[in-house]
Amino acid sequence: MSRILVDKIASSTVNLNLPRRLEISDRVESTVGHVVVVEALEEKSVYETLELATGRMAKISRGDVLAGVLGARRALKGFVGVVPKKLGVGDVVHVLNLGGVIGSCTSRFLDLGEPLRVRVLGMAVDEQGAPLNIARNAVPEETSLEKCKPLIMISGTCMSSGKTSAACEIVARLSRKNLKIAGVKLSGVACLRDTLNMEDHGAIKTMSFLDAGHPSTADFTDLVPMAKGILKKLQTSGADAIVVEMGDGIIGRYGVDSIFRDAELMAHTKIHVMCANDLVGAWGAKKMMDGWKLPIGVFSGPATDDEVGEEYVENVLGVPAANARVKPDKLSIIIERSVFHR
Repeated sequence: MSRILVDKIASSTVNLNLPRRLEISDRVESTVGHVVVVEALEEKSVYETLELATGRMAKISRGDVLAGVLGARRALKGFVGVVPKKLGVGDVVHVLNLGGVIGSCTSRFLDLGEPLRVRVLGMAVDEQGAPLNIARNAVPEETSLEKCKPLIMISGTCMSSGKTSAACEIVARLSRKNLKIAGVKLSGVACLRDTLNMEDHGAIKTMSFLDAGHPSTADFTDLVPMAKGILKKLQTSGADAIVVEMGDGIIGRYGVDSIFRDAELMAHTKIHVMCANDLVGAWGAKKMMDGWKLPIGVFSGPATDDEVGEEYVENVLGVPAANARVKPDKLSIIIERSVFHR
């Protein structure tokens, strides 16, 4: 083992509260959630920043020593990457997201160019030489959730469909009416940005799959035990309701559909906000939810940016439309009536 001074500590490691000077081992175990120390081999003009454990954004410069977490990503409009089967000192891997999830890129979204390359310097370990993994002290899974505060479920047809904007506006407007709102993100890739954004809009407490020890939910087939564990933890926050944001889309590789297939979680869901990028996506989402016999309470997102989309959603699909940016008050009123009956 040896000690190394780290320039930047990624937000994906936040559960461990790492110091800048870390013990590292040259015996690298390629395991999901393990903390690896890497050196940046280049600078980029796109995806050139790293979200730090403080939530701040910092530019990655060539030669920077970074602490990140091994994990996978399956983004439709981002990088696709996996945890290598084997990993050793000197191997070159990639920064897959802003939160510092590290893996081998296997595919990319053309607009982003190539991911930033980093060289493995070692694996972070404790004083006894055991690997540091973000699953340490993680929120445990639960098989049931009999009691739960009302859930305001927000999902989307794709990434970047307006889910976080909707979540933040809902949190802000309900909070202004003296309601205590908690927030949670149950799927996606580790990054504090969305949950911090909810806190900035008034959420009294936020959590995510990262609190359960997962750098991402890529290739998860069942999010339910993890989701119930986090939601059980949030019951102690004093919230009147919980805004639940599902990262990625309802079709994808992040396990979102498993949440909708769980009868217990759906029974606690008082309204489902669907964010759609366009009208075809809105139509498809309605068909999919109809097939599962799950009602959509309101549509938001880019498909409802103007009256053309709003009229189609309301007159053809038969679902209220309320754009979080254009008509946030309308969205708030729909949520308040559905959840609090006032």
